[in-house]
Amino acid sequence: MSESHTLLLGAIAGVTILFGLPLGRLRDPRPALRQFLNAFAVGVLAFLLWDVLAHAWEPIDGALANLHGDTGGLGPVVGYGTLFFVGLVVGLMSLVYYERWLDRSRPPRTFGPGAMAADELLTSRAGIASWSAARRLALLIAIGIGLHNFGEGLAIGGSAASGEISLATVLVIGFALHNATEGFGIVAPLAAEDDRPSWAFLLMMGVIGGGPTFLGTAVGRQFTSEAVSVIFLTLAAGSILYVIVQLLGVAQRAGRSELMYWGLLAGLAAGFITDMVVTAGGA
Repeated sequence: MSESHTLLLGAIAGVTILFGLPLGRLRDPRPALRQFLNAFAVGVLAFLLWDVLAHAWEPIDGALANLHGDTGGLGPVVGYGTLFFVGLVVGLMSLVYYERWLDRSRPPRTFGPGAMAADELLTSRAGIASWSAARRLALLIAIGIGLHNFGEGLAIGGSAASGEISLATVLVIGFALHNATEGFGIVAPLAAEDDRPSWAFLLMMGVIGGGPTFLGTAVGRQFTSEAVSVIFLTLAAGSILYVIVQLLGVAQRAGRSELMYWGLLAGLAAGFITDMVVTAGGA
């Protein structure tokens, strides 16, 4: 398969994340719909957390099997294990401290004559710190999904480079379905807080979440590295874990626990059903 065709497959797999993003433009969604979408996002992200951790653990499991069978040493176990836990810690705790830094950077509100002009000036300088909590959470979700999708792109590019065209095609179909559901996850915090973003904001979130699929495909076609895969997958797992905790807090405040659990189950089902397409192709 030519490089241009391979990159086209990566672009197709990544662009479908845009399909779910228009939900963020809903006008005054009903509270029940907000609750369901938020819980649906938790379900999708819970599946992604399991998926990325399972794939990141595979090199460690293989190294342990080799050690047990006297066909390998302790070095790969220690090396992959260190990458696994360091990536997980960095992916989770970097967002914890980054969010704390943003909270400290948020400009103070002023009151009285001229307050609006002063507040607007401070806000324009604050950047992301001036965003609403819902938009900042949407950004964190997009970053976590983007790290995960880079790993998916590596799989697409690696399969195409090794001549496994049918496998690469099946991977694209499966990952494209995955990414379509991930778009819902990005906008769920916005719908839950009735924060209606601009089309430009949604497009930016789509590029952050889906663009790495294309980049991963380009990199994966040139070389494959289990160590690189472990790093990106565990970074994704840490960031996804952070977002799940945040979304669960939003869901608990919204009440109606039965909707939360139904939405969570629906999100999990969407993740596993789309994963069946990839598994059916022998991936």
